[in-house]
Amino acid sequence: MLTVYAYKGCDTCQKALKWLQNRGVPHEVKAIRETPPTAEEILVAVDAFKGDLRPLFNTAGSDYRELKLKDKLPSMTTREAVDLLTGNGNLVKRPFVIGDGVVLAGFKEAEWEEKLGKGK
Repeated sequence: MLTVYAYKGCDTCQKALKWLQNRGVPHEVKAIRETPPTAEEILVAVDAFKGDLRPLFNTAGSDYRELKLKDKLPSMTTREAVDLLTGNGNLVKRPFVIGDGVVLAGFKEAEWEEKLGKGK
């Protein structure tokens, strides 16, 4: 089953959840701010993105800007990035989806269609 980390006040998250529901894709929703992804989940995502950390970060968020991560991220170790992401759900690109051999960060309908199919 997919785990979808989302924020209820996020329009993109709501579109993604509606997309899953309309296609009958089984999923569990977790509040990304209160329960960020685990270190294990983030490491699976890092592997899925071939070591590229940037797609996992909510680069449009105020926390990202306040921490000046645009400048810091290129020289960060994976461990440092994982610690930031697991410690602050606001930093994670949302919705963040993991499970069944799938990792998605953000909602791009074409990508979701490719990875998750049209559902049942």
